[in-house]
Amino acid sequence: MPSNEQRRQAAKRKLERQLERRAEQAKRRRMITIGATVAVVILAVAGVVYFTNSGDESTAAPQEQPPAAEQACAYEPTTGQPAAKPVEPPQPPGPDAPQSQPVTLSTNQGDIPVTLDYAKAPCAANNFAHLARSKYFDDTDCHRLTTTEGLQVLQCGDPSATGSGGPGYSFPDEVEPGLSYPRGTLAMANSGPDTNGSQFFIVYGDSQLPPKYTVFGTVGDPGLEVVDKVAAAGDDTGQGDGKPKLPVHINTASVA
Repeated sequence: MPSNEQRRQAAKRKLERQLERRAEQAKRRRMITIGATVAVVILAVAGVVYFTNSGDESTAAPQEQPPAAEQACAYEPTTGQPAAKPVEPPQPPGPDAPQSQPVTLSTNQGDIPVTLDYAKAPCAANNFAHLARSKYFDDTDCHRLTTTEGLQVLQCGDPSATGSGGPGYSFPDEVEPGLSYPRGTLAMANSGPDTNGSQFFIVYGDSQLPPKYTVFGTVGDPGLEVVDKVAAAGDDTGQGDGKPKLPVHINTASVA
């Protein structure tokens, strides 16, 4: 017969096995509970996402956004730089703005027809048309001619003919890294980033310029013939950068 000590040891081992089985069962129950809870949470989140995204979209009012040009074309007053000739800033171009717009600069040397490109530079094209309609360019002189290799332009748009005059406001650049300035380009002159105003230049010979000047239109052959005639006469300094020796006076600028 087993001794008392043997019976105690057997009872102890039995108790230990019972405790181990209970611990294992409790562990399995906890794992099952956790798994079920995670599954419920996943299903709940999926349900929220489904019902949120599958709502009747026709009942949601669309967010109305102003056209891109209306957001970007900020014609801001230039502090300490009043207008060289009285003019109000333009309103931003609306959704009915044309893709292109013909304008004729009637000068004492002949007409220079240009075409504004709203698709490429809506702010600058809109500004030029506004200034033309406001007669800002009327009775003004083109104040700069460059005839050097790599820079062949006729610059106009300053009623004071000093090169420092403007409309009393400025607006942002519309440029991109790959911008180039071949013959027939119509572009904005500026004195630094986002300082566009009224001064512009006509490129009559392919020019090497950094892409910092907004291109907003083109000049066709009839206009280029007039500029070629002026360029052939040279500038008043004889150094390739000065006032045109053959004066260019803009009588009127008319929008078609």
